[in-house]
Amino acid sequence: MSIRSVNIPVLAAAVVLAPLLLNTLALPASAQVKDDTVTFAAPGLLEKKSDKKIPDVKAAPQAWPRLDPGSALCRTAEDLTRLTANRTHTAGGGPADCQIVHVATAVDVVQRQGAGRTQIRLTERPAVLGWTDVWLPEKAPLKR
Repeated sequence: MSIRSVNIPVLAAAVVLAPLLLNTLALPASAQVKDDTVTFAAPGLLEKKSDKKIPDVKAAPQAWPRLDPGSALCRTAEDLTRLTANRTHTAGGGPADCQIVHVATAVDVVQRQGAGRTQIRLTERPAVLGWTDVWLPEKAPLKR
């Protein structure tokens, strides 16, 4: 290859860049100059995240009085008496037409016969009357 066939600007660039590349590659990583002015945030390209917070959602007020899951709902007062006898293994038991409540159910108190016998009407289905052994106070319990 002769000097006449070599492009002068390419040769000049190679002469200038070769020492820089060799010095950079030859230095250990701890001795190389670090440029801290590089930023990767492009203000016009990246979207800013908003500081919007999720709004507080207030819980719906719970119905009161209500039968909680696990409560017994019997068709008549006699069915409630038989259910109580069956649960305590005493005389007077037998088949009782009762259901166990699986979902909290709003009720209206019709009448009370002591602490463990309350006649109720379902709020969602007013035609349904029944008896329960659950104590239903007049006011909802205080939240802790």
